[in-house]
Amino acid sequence: METVVRKLYEAMFLVDSAQAQNWDAIITTITTILEKAEAEIVSTKKWDDRKLAYEINGKTRGTYVLCYFRADGERIRDIERDVQLSERIMRVLILSPETREKQDIESDLISQKDGEMGTQKDTPAMQVEKEKQKAAQKAAEKAEVKQQGRDEDSKAMVNNE
Repeated sequence: METVVRKLYEAMFLVDSAQAQNWDAIITTITTILEKAEAEIVSTKKWDDRKLAYEINGKTRGTYVLCYFRADGERIRDIERDVQLSERIMRVLILSPETREKQDIESDLISQKDGEMGTQKDTPAMQVEKEKQKAAQKAAEKAEVKQQGRDEDSKAMVNNE
């Protein structure tokens, strides 16, 4: 009989702010996805509603949901696929919290038990998501500048004729 090793993972789910108003439905969706992958949920915590650096599916605001869970590493791909198929969740980033101190994780869990709604301190998952958003925004700006340069070259060619 094979023993399954369940590691602790940190997942940052991004949901549309309008959908986050129905908190029970969001939690049910996340729980269903994780239970389907045979993951054990350690904690789930609602974070702030924030303006996105770029639009995702036409949305400019999103609500972050931080979740710690234990799962077999081979099931992470299944979780990511199920999130992509979900209509409620816009993005997910799953990390192994090896770089986080145990007391930081525990303080997140304790604060959830005390009823806190979240903190302003970014987790590693949020930091990576912010970097992705910044990179995508820079790429979009470069593409826009390049397009403007082409438009100006086209105008110059027309004026020369």
